[in-house]
Amino acid sequence: MNPNYSELRNGYLESIQKGMQTVRTLSGTISRGNGTKEERLKRLLEEIETAQAIVIGAGAGLSTSAGLTYSGEKFDQYFGDFSNRYGIRDMYSGGFYPFPDDETRWAWWSRHIYVNRYVYPPGSVYNTLLDLVKDKDYFVITTNVDHQFQKAGFDKERLFCTQGDYGLWQCSRPCHQRTYDNKGTVVKMLLSQGFAIGENSELIAPVMEDGKTDYASLSMKVPSGLVPYCPVCGEPMTMNLRSDDTFVEDESWHKASAAYAQFLQSHQDQHVLYLELGVGANTPVIIKYPFWHETLHNDKALYACLNLGEAFCPKEIEEKSICIDGDIADCFEE
Repeated sequence: MNPNYSELRNGYLESIQKGMQTVRTLSGTISRGNGTKEERLKRLLEEIETAQAIVIGAGAGLSTSAGLTYSGEKFDQYFGDFSNRYGIRDMYSGGFYPFPDDETRWAWWSRHIYVNRYVYPPGSVYNTLLDLVKDKDYFVITTNVDHQFQKAGFDKERLFCTQGDYGLWQCSRPCHQRTYDNKGTVVKMLLSQGFAIGENSELIAPVMEDGKTDYASLSMKVPSGLVPYCPVCGEPMTMNLRSDDTFVEDESWHKASAAYAQFLQSHQDQHVLYLELGVGANTPVIIKYPFWHETLHNDKALYACLNLGEAFCPKEIEEKSICIDGDIADCFEE
């Protein structure tokens, strides 16, 4: 029997519903903000320093700014054999590829999981963000599944990862509402393919004399004994990533969702900074629209949007918004 979480508030659904209601009332006219970039950055710093509470909403653009990309050099280094055989061109599209068997699928996914979840990012944008807010009353809601907030040292009790975690597996049916840590098995999968794990958790591939990955020394399959199956019903395990209605919202998810609802309620009439970082157009209902709602309905609130090429706000909250078009890491340094 699935656990009953009916006594906990569902901040995820509550905020989405409020955001959608507010968007329907807006004129549809957008603003790119007022003032020079320097003036906007100065105002943002002042808001961070004076706000009674800060709600951080983070999307994929924040991790991109930290150097966590799904294509390019990292893809070529760890996935070149999959690219050559199956024509996969980046890690994102590879996550949807219909591999011929489970052994090949988990060879791909073990690499995908490890380099995006267990390897530290090249950039320090998450650490810089923590330095900016660590002494404030803050809460983080994110659609990112790469665990970077935890690795940077953010308080896990102030963090709501709405869309899952690369470090968790779940039953593919799912027959029960529980998730499972995967690091131990993922490392075994990688070692079985010919990779090594470095002292700083980096993934080390065998290389040729020219320094390029020696894919002839790597296997594109894991042993059948490492393929994960549900310990309850025996069905295959899958990633705990929200893609359809089989996504498992476990106990930790529900507690974080309730904590988010409580944080919003307890600060609803205070000077709150809703700081949106790298949220794109794919999932605006989870962070962007709820942040617009909270800003519109709280006279003391302010909305800030940092995004490369997508920094804007509704005209209705233009005077209560700071829109900064630029790379997030660069903006933090400035």
